[in-house]
Amino acid sequence: MFTHLDISGLWNVLVAGIVYSALTLGSTQGLRAEASLTDKKNDGAILPVSVALCNDMKMHHVLGESPPVGCDRLRLVKFMYLDFDGKSHVDGEMIVMDAAATHIVDIFRALFSRRFPIAQAKLMNAYEGNDDASMADNNTSAFNDRMITDADAISLHAYGLAVDINPVQNPYMKRSDDLFRFQPSAGANFANRMTFRPWKKVRPGMAETIVDVFANNGFLIWGGYWDDPIDYQHFQVGRQMAERLARTTPTEAEMIFNQMIERYRSCLQASQETLDSGRIECIAIADPDDDQSMH
Repeated sequence: MFTHLDISGLWNVLVAGIVYSALTLGSTQGLRAEASLTDKKNDGAILPVSVALCNDMKMHHVLGESPPVGCDRLRLVKFMYLDFDGKSHVDGEMIVMDAAATHIVDIFRALFSRRFPIAQAKLMNAYEGNDDASMADNNTSAFNDRMITDADAISLHAYGLAVDINPVQNPYMKRSDDLFRFQPSAGANFANRMTFRPWKKVRPGMAETIVDVFANNGFLIWGGYWDDPIDYQHFQVGRQMAERLARTTPTEAEMIFNQMIERYRSCLQASQETLDSGRIECIAIADPDDDQSMH
């Protein structure tokens, strides 16, 4: 179910309260052609989607009859993560488009290094492709052949080019008349986006602190940038870019995706602006064909 809160005063709190971490990635690693499939540290592996896994995705309503990308263009990414108790796990999994797979590995390596906590990361097969169930379980996920919530368009998750991080700490929020609607309902506790508050414990796992990690790896669009709905958990590639990558060969798609990332990184390095304002400027330069307000 959705949780509703009175809109009075909250909107200003939400807008004014969004803060970004001063942490940066520092020197970023160069683009890698591929990730090891046998990493002994279990901190990143990329595997093809097997016939058995592909069939399982269909059986569990994660892959429909006419997806924008098929199993041949998808990759299974395995990674380590820290939970909210600081315990390490080696069972993180998500499915993404082939062109983005090495960068998904880089993202989760960076999150592990920063000790950014993740509740869990299971394939959407475990939830029968039900996004509501996955969010309620605070599951971090990627590929799901579905439509956009509250809209009549295919989601970027269906391209394997969108990631949802800690949905409880980073809820989907929709304005409805004089109320806000939160999904999952437990996300209402995170309506105030301030990380640091007097007499309150620091709240880890909020997406504001890792916007730079995703942007540095090609996921330029954050749902927290949007006006209505606001989707704090959601990071994605631009829609026109996703369609272009899906139309081309895997080799060409990887080249195009890497070139976009290089444009963004080069722009950010040359920018004289602050981290946040420089990021906004460089997103438009890196992917000029996309209207970044559209999702």
